[in-house]
This record gives sequence, structure tokens and C-alpha cells, in this order.
Amino acid sequence: MAEFKDRFKELKNEKNASYKDIANLLGISVRAVQHYASGDRFPDYHGLITLSDYFGVSLDYLVGRSDNR
Repeated sequence: MAEFKDRFKELKNEKNASYKDIANLLGISVRAVQHYASGDRFPDYHGLITLSDYFGVSLDYLVGRSDNR
């Protein structure tokens, strides 16, 4: 199964979202979002929920625990 960083990049591209769009959604810096894409950092619990809602996928899918969206 995929890692969070891979799922994050895939979903970001599918939605045509910019790092700035996601940073504004989460209330964090663009650089922090770039760290998510590189796998250097991970969102906190609330960030994961927000991202899962934004992308319309389950938390398990987002973090790579399931292949079912």
C-alpha cells in the first residue's frame, strides 16, 4: 500500500490544489505542506481529518492503510 506522502501528492494533483490552497485550509505555512509531500513531516490529527474531508477519502486511505477510498 502507498505511504501518506504518495497519497497526499496523488490527491492534491487530482484536485488541482496548490500548496497554498492546502496551507490556507490547514492554517499552516506553504513550507509545512511541502514537508508533507516530501514525507519529512506529517499532519496532526485535526489536519488529517481536514485533509480527508477535503479530498473526500477515508483516513485509512489517506494514510495508506487501505486502498478503498
